[in-house]
Amino acid sequence: MATRSLVAGHAVKHSLGRMPRQSLSDRLARRIRELIQQREYKAGDRLPAIMEMARSFGVGHPTVREALKKLEAVGVVEIRHGSGVYVSRSEDVLLLATPDYAPVVTQKLLADLIRSRMPLEMQSVAEAVPHLTARHLKEMRRLLNEADKHLDDDGVLNRVNMQFHRQIAVASENTVLLQLLDVLREMFQQEQLVILTIFGSRKEDHRGHLAILDALERRDGDLAVARMRTHLQNVLDAVLQWDPERHPVR
Repeated sequence: MATRSLVAGHAVKHSLGRMPRQSLSDRLARRIRELIQQREYKAGDRLPAIMEMARSFGVGHPTVREALKKLEAVGVVEIRHGSGVYVSRSEDVLLLATPDYAPVVTQKLLADLIRSRMPLEMQSVAEAVPHLTARHLKEMRRLLNEADKHLDDDGVLNRVNMQFHRQIAVASENTVLLQLLDVLREMFQQEQLVILTIFGSRKEDHRGHLAILDALERRDGDLAVARMRTHLQNVLDAVLQWDPERHPVR
C-alpha cells in the first residue's frame, strides 16, 4: 500500500525545535497522532518510513522510534518489523497517561492492576463473541503464533501478549472499553513486564491465551469469560505469592 506525505517538513521542524529534550518523544507522538487524524489515515494505511519522518520532523531516528512505540502501546499504530509502521486506528483515545507518571512498583500496585483489568477483560471477551469475524480470529492466531516463537524474549512476548488482549477488545466493538484498556496498557507498560517476570512460566501463560482463543473460535461466550477469569486469576495468584525481598525484580 502506498504511503502519503505525513508532514510539511519545515513547519514541523519549527514547532518541535524548542521542545525540552526529556519530552521530545512524547510531543512527537502527539504530533504524529494529530497528523494521522488530520490527513485521514485509515486503519491499515502504512506511514512513511522512519528515515523520512525523522527528516521531516527534524529529529533523530531514535526519537521517532520511541514516539512510535508510545503510539503502538495505545494502539494507534502497529510496528511490523521488516514491513513498516501501519495505522491501527485514527480516532483519539479518551485520555493519555502523563509521560512523567512513574509509580513505585509494589506487590499491591501489581495486584491492583490485575484486579482492575479483570472485569474489563472479561467484559471485553464476552462482547467480542457475537461480533467475531474470521479476520479477528486470524489476527489473534497470528499474534499467538508470534508469541510462541518469542517465549524466551520478555520484551517481545509482553508486547505481543498485550496486542492479543487488545485484539479481543477490538472485536468487542465497544469503543469505551477498548480505550480504557488502552490507557491502562499505556500507563503500566513496565508493570506488565514485571508481572510477566513474576509469573515465571511463559509456556503456562501462553497456554492460557491459547485456551481463550479456543473458546473464541468455538464462539462460546461463557467459556471465553471463564477462561479469561482463570487466566488473570492465575496471574494475580502469582503476584500475591511473590516475595519482593527474596525475589526482587528489576
